[in-house]
Amino acid sequence: MKVLTIGHSESLGGAARAAYRVHCALRGQGIDSRMLVKYAGLGDWTVSSPYTGLQKVIARLAPHVAQQVCRLHTTTNPILRSPAFIPSRLLKQINASDADVVHLHWVASEMLTVEAIGRISKPLVWTLHDMWAFCGAEHYASDERWRDGYLKSNRPADERGWDLNRWVWQRKRKAWSTPLHIAAPSQWMADCADQSALMRGWPIRVVPNTLDTDAWSPLDKPQARALMGIGGGRRLVAFGAWGVEQAHKGFDLLLAALKLLQNRQLEFELLVFGQRAPQQPMDLGFPVHYAGHLNDDLSLRVAYSAADIMVVPSRVESFGQSASEAHACGTPVVAFNACGLRDIVDHKVTGYLAQPFDVQDLADGIEWVIAMHPGSAALGVNARNRAVAKFSYPVVADAYRRLYSDAVETYGRAA
Repeated sequence: MKVLTIGHSESLGGAARAAYRVHCALRGQGIDSRMLVKYAGLGDWTVSSPYTGLQKVIARLAPHVAQQVCRLHTTTNPILRSPAFIPSRLLKQINASDADVVHLHWVASEMLTVEAIGRISKPLVWTLHDMWAFCGAEHYASDERWRDGYLKSNRPADERGWDLNRWVWQRKRKAWSTPLHIAAPSQWMADCADQSALMRGWPIRVVPNTLDTDAWSPLDKPQARALMGIGGGRRLVAFGAWGVEQAHKGFDLLLAALKLLQNRQLEFELLVFGQRAPQQPMDLGFPVHYAGHLNDDLSLRVAYSAADIMVVPSRVESFGQSASEAHACGTPVVAFNACGLRDIVDHKVTGYLAQPFDVQDLADGIEWVIAMHPGSAALGVNARNRAVAKFSYPVVADAYRRLYSDAVETYGRAA
């Protein structure tokens, strides 16, 4: 079977890395996958970009033009919006390919128009890395118009100007007349898609994000800490600061939980990766080590292995890739019992799931794992075993093989 995997990039961002891992998993299991992206940067011969010369310039300018259009619509939801209306040459290449199945991943930022997606003339599978596919222009919704349809009557009071979300949603409803085969990385995302006015009744299956659990494996903790330049015997609590300015990443909730922990007799240090030490570091109440931006898998593996706990305080995650990576490295995860993270963390078995957005319970979860020492080693073993059983390349590639077969069969019956 030949699969054409389509994504914005193979390396820029969490969705891109997730898509590339699926591509690698497929090839590792003997499936002939080729990847077509807007921005190719890893030098992998199985990944290519259709843009050259002037076309590359136009492709880079298109998202900026689209964002000017988005300015006609004002909202308090700060999330990225993609109107997906600027044509590209990608549709022609997709339909002219010899692929048996087309597998879409994150294709926003003016990579494919709404209408182009509806004109793909091959069996199609689409993995949802956020909510854009069944929302309007927004990638994560701050209201629930996606459940009932984007009507004039249910427009939020905080929106002004042209109703961009309604315009994009109506185009989707018109262009996608035939249900597509949807892969959701988590049960939460599958439920959202199934409850949406646009995708209700479509074939939707949960297929988690994958990672190479042979490469993503625990390193010796003292050695990992030495590589990170961290000494001492205190417990080490890690978190990523890449979502500091994004409300859905929940950094404000983590800060509130750390403030509560200052009043408890706990000794631990913090490891922050995703940013360097600021000029005026925030007083988090505990010693802090800033690891900066870790741009390669090996550096991230070292950081996860050095930590005793990984905290992922997100309000919304389609999956929660940092949590699965930490688990693969034998590190327990503390998160909220919400969104895609509840598919990764097994409460009090591989970490702790706090009541949604309850900072008191988040603090309790961090304390619970710290208090488990040295018993928390069992949490790490459980976390590693769970990652191998649920997220490894063979497991996920086999799930996609079955989904591709279903998509081909459905397409053949409709032809």
